[in-house]
Amino acid sequence: MRMTATAHTVHTELTHTLQRWSDLGWLRQLDSALASFVSQRDPEATEALIVASAILAQLEGRGHTCLPLSELVASPRELLAWPAASHDELDAVWTRMPTSTAGWVEAIRTSRLVRQVLDDGGAADPDAGQPLVLGGTLQMPLLYLRRYWIYEEQVTTTLAACTADVLPVDTEKARAWLDRLFVPFKDEKAGVNWQKAACALALSGRLTLITGGPGTGKTYTAARLLALVLAMHPDPAQLKVALAAPTGKAAARLKQSIEASLTQLPADVSQEVDLAELTRRIGAARTVHSLLGARPDTRRFKYDSRHPLDVDLLIVDETSMVHLELMAALLQALPPHARLVMLGDQHQLASVEAGAVLGDLCQQADGQHYSQATVEYLKKTCGEVIPAGTQVGSGLAQRSLTLQFSHRFGTVIGQLAQTVNDNKQEDAKSLLSTPSPAVWQSSRHDPEVVIRLAVEGRDGARACHADYLKRMHERPDTTRTDPQAHAAWVRQVLRAFEGFRILCAVHDGPWGDREINQQIQKALAKAGWISPTGAWYPGRPVMVTRNDLALGVFNGDVGVVLPSHSAGGALRAYFLDGESLRSVSVSRLAHAETAFAMTVHKSQGSEFTHTLLVLPSGTNEVLTRELVYTGITRAKSSLSLVEGSSGALLTAIATPVKRSSGLRLKLDRD
Repeated sequence: MRMTATAHTVHTELTHTLQRWSDLGWLRQLDSALASFVSQRDPEATEALIVASAILAQLEGRGHTCLPLSELVASPRELLAWPAASHDELDAVWTRMPTSTAGWVEAIRTSRLVRQVLDDGGAADPDAGQPLVLGGTLQMPLLYLRRYWIYEEQVTTTLAACTADVLPVDTEKARAWLDRLFVPFKDEKAGVNWQKAACALALSGRLTLITGGPGTGKTYTAARLLALVLAMHPDPAQLKVALAAPTGKAAARLKQSIEASLTQLPADVSQEVDLAELTRRIGAARTVHSLLGARPDTRRFKYDSRHPLDVDLLIVDETSMVHLELMAALLQALPPHARLVMLGDQHQLASVEAGAVLGDLCQQADGQHYSQATVEYLKKTCGEVIPAGTQVGSGLAQRSLTLQFSHRFGTVIGQLAQTVNDNKQEDAKSLLSTPSPAVWQSSRHDPEVVIRLAVEGRDGARACHADYLKRMHERPDTTRTDPQAHAAWVRQVLRAFEGFRILCAVHDGPWGDREINQQIQKALAKAGWISPTGAWYPGRPVMVTRNDLALGVFNGDVGVVLPSHSAGGALRAYFLDGESLRSVSVSRLAHAETAFAMTVHKSQGSEFTHTLLVLPSGTNEVLTRELVYTGITRAKSSLSLVEGSSGALLTAIATPVKRSSGLRLKLDRD
C-alpha cells in the first residue's frame, strides 16, 4: 500500500521535528535516525511509533533496555528530563499522541516492523527479523530494540534452567566441613552466619547469587566455598575453577582477596585440602571479556552455547557492572554441568551499558522468601536456622542470599554509606558535620580545594598524588641495570598511586574529570613533581579506554608511565595486577587518557586508602544515590567530599537510579 500524500507530509514534518531536536541536543543523532528508519521502512507507521522509536533509542543510550509505554501516556517531561526549553514543543507533539496505554499499544502493534509477543493470551508473532519487539503484559507493555529483547529472553531461559537443577549433597559430610571452615560466632546475638549459609546454598545448585555491601565478606565466602567444593569433590584433581570480573582491576582484586582468604583457613583444613594446588588450578583471574574470548571488531565471542567454557566452577565478582548483553553471553557459554557463583553489591551503580541485571536478580535476595524446603536444607547442611518467608519467592530467590553483617559498616565511612543507601539525609548531614579524620567535607564550593587535596592531602588523610611521585623520584640507581630491582621500584610507585584517587560524577565542566585532570597536571608541574613536556611523561597516570587483546590491556585498566630499565629508559605504561606487572610501550598505547581523576563509574572494582569524591553543581541526571554510595564505598580509610554547590550530596541521596527493564517481569513469569 502506498503512503498517501497527507501521511507522507505528516511523516516528513515529524521526522524533521525529531531531527531538529537532535540538532538542539535533546535527542542524539542516533535517536532521530531510528525514527527516520521506521518512517522510511514502514510508510504506514503511526506517528506514535515514530516518536516511540526515537525515545526508545535515547533510553537505550541511558542504560534502559526497553520503553514502558505507560510512561508515555502523560507528557514525557519526567521520563526524558530535557531542559525547560523543550517543554512547549514536547507538549505540542503530545497533543497528537495516544491518551492511554492501550492506545499506544494499538498504535504500535500494527506495524510490520514490530514483532508482537505481548503476553495478552494471544499467539506471538513469528520472528521475521523485525527490528522492534512489543513485549511485556497488557498492564505493563514494553517496547524493545530487537537485540535487547533477545538478550532478556536468553538470560531468563538460562537462569530458569540453572535454578531448576538441584544437585545432590552429602549433607552430613558438608556439615562437618562447614563447621571446620567457619568459626562459630562468639556473640550469640550475632544471628545467622550468612557466609556459612551461602556456601551451603552453593553446594546444592548450579547457580548461586551472593550479594552484600562492603565488608560483608563476599570474597572471604568465595574462598571458603572453593575449599569446600574441593573437599567435597569426588576427584579434586579434575576440578576446573575460573575467576572473572568485568574489569582487569576487579579481577586482580578478586584473585588477591581469595588467595589471602585461603591462607587464613584453619590449620586442620589446610592439612587436608591442598591449598597450593587449589591456587594453581584457579590460575589468573580474568576479565569476563577475556574469559569469553572477545574478538576485535565484533560482538561475538569465542565461547558460546555451541562452544562452552571448559570450567566446573565459575566465580564472577562485581556483577553489578555486568550489563545485559554481557550477562547473556556469559550464561550462554556456561556448560550444562557447571556451577556459577555471582558476587556483587546490588546498591552500587549499574553498568554503563544497558541493563541493571544484578538489581533485577536481587529483588528477593534478602533471605525472607525462602521456601520451607530451602530452610530445612540449610539447617541440615550448615546448622543455621533461618525463618521461612511469609511469601515464598521464585526459584531464583531460593538460589540467592544477602550477606547481612558488615565489618566495615561499623566505621564512619560505612555508616555514611549505609545512611546514603537508606535515604537518611539528616543522618548523613550529622555524620559529615561531626569532626572525624575518616570523613571530611569541604565548606568551600571551589575546584581549587580539589587541586590542593590532590597535591597536599589534608589533616587526618595525608595520602595524595605527591606520594607516588615522591617514590618515582626516589628511584634507586640499581633499577637502571637490574630488572628485579626495577620491577620492585615500579610496584612501589604503583601501590603508592593506588593510595589516593579523585572520583568525579561527570566528565565535563569545572567539576568533571577532564578539567580536573588538566588542573592537577598543571599544579603538580608547578610544584616540581612532573614535567609534562609532551603527551607522554614519567609519572603520568593513564586509564585504558578500549580493549586491546594484542597488547593485553582492557578498558578501565589504570597504570602509570615510567622509564623502563632498558638502555635509554624508554617510557612504558605499567599496570599492577596483584603482584603481577604488565607494561606496554607508550608508542603502542593508542587508547588511553590521563587518570589523576576518574569517574565513579570507572572506579568500580577498586579501593583507595584516601578517596576524594567530587560532586558537580546544579542538577544532573547522573547525580544519584547509587553514584554517591559507590563513590563512598571506594574509600578504605579516608573519605573527602567536595560539592560544587550546597546540597548536592543530599539531592543525590534523594534521587535513586531508575532503569527500565523487562527482565524482572520475565523472571517472575518463569
